Amino acid sequence: MDEQLLYQADVLRLEFEAEVRQRLALPDGRLGLVLERTSFYPTGGGQEHDTGSLGPARVVDVFKQGDPPVLVHVVDQEVPAGPLQARIDAGRRLRAMQHHTAQHLLSQCFLRLFDLETLSANINGDTPSTVDIPYTEFNSKQLRQVEDLANQVIYENRMVKSYLVAPENISQVPLRRPPKVHENIRIIEIEGYDYSACGGTHVPQTGMIGGVKILRTERQNEKTRVHFVAGWQALEVFQTYHATLGSLAAQLKEGIFELPQAVQRQVDQLRVAQKELQTLRLERLGWEASALVEQAIQAGERRVVIARFENRPVSELRTLAEHLKGMPGVAAVLAVTDGPKLSLVTACAPQSGLDARLLLLTLLAQVGGRGGGDAQIAQGGGNASPEQLQSIFDSALSMMQSQT
Repeated sequence: MDEQLLYQADVLRLEFEAEVRQRLALPDGRLGLVLERTSFYPTGGGQEHDTGSLGPARVVDVFKQGDPPVLVHVVDQEVPAGPLQARIDAGRRLRAMQHHTAQHLLSQCFLRLFDLETLSANINGDTPSTVDIPYTEFNSKQLRQVEDLANQVIYENRMVKSYLVAPENISQVPLRRPPKVHENIRIIEIEGYDYSACGGTHVPQTGMIGGVKILRTERQNEKTRVHFVAGWQALEVFQTYHATLGSLAAQLKEGIFELPQAVQRQVDQLRVAQKELQTLRLERLGWEASALVEQAIQAGERRVVIARFENRPVSELRTLAEHLKGMPGVAAVLAVTDGPKLSLVTACAPQSGLDARLLLLTLLAQVGGRGGGDAQIAQGGGNASPEQLQSIFDSALSMMQSQT
């Protein structure tokens, strides 16, 4: 790489002057510029690229390309010839620096506390960054240990240094992870705490991170992905959480620190109400079953019930069927439709002389549906057009009236 990388010498240098060395027409139609020197960091090493301005244009993307590689600055418009003033977006750069150094700290903390090596990382100042480690289930106390240790190093305000080490001297550096290159290696050292081969941007002292907060973990195949925020983003997350808790506390007319007890009282009350509601729902379904039987078609000793519902939980049909199978001589076909989707529940009292499972399978065979059950209750479904649905009802009525 021939161009001078200013960010490696001074990460806080956000303004510089440069000339365009090469213009590239990119495959997606955008314009790419290669500069003779740059302070823009390209996407790489798990870190997102810088953005900013170059003369009259916005720099919207920066990436490496070619062999030997060059840095391509994607701009939103053409720029004039000659020296151009460039400016890095300070907020985006600072967030990337805070998150990248925080990631190094967290990686070292996971290694020291649990002997877990970092497999990969993704640094993003706009959304939570991530660290991937070998799959491990953590409890909240263990994650708090990692978080506290990382914040302790942040508050100690240790120096963060970068320097090049020749391959023959690399064994003298206590690297957290062996490098994959065989040339002069750029080392990021968090004073006396962590040593990593890295080409990214970092804060000059750990105190500039401000703080780090682990938000959650999730399993990704054989890895555990740790989501975290740092610096300004950590403050924004705290502010959002605090505002949310404040709003909830106001609605419950409680203080923020009394919320756990207040929420538990609400949960307890909700459980009681749900139990009462379930009792009422079962009673209502019992009354509904009785009403259906009152309207049943009498076929000898058999009482035939056929009912269709729309957008109703199948679980309610199942409960209706439980009531109906206990009523003397009842044979019932209950259907619920949701567009073309059809669900059928059949119920046959022992005295009805019908088998609910055989009845269900015979009816669903018309639409290639599937289901199962026993002689008293069966359930299944398929897809049916309005014409097919009417045919099923006609067949059900015919079968239940004729087999007396």
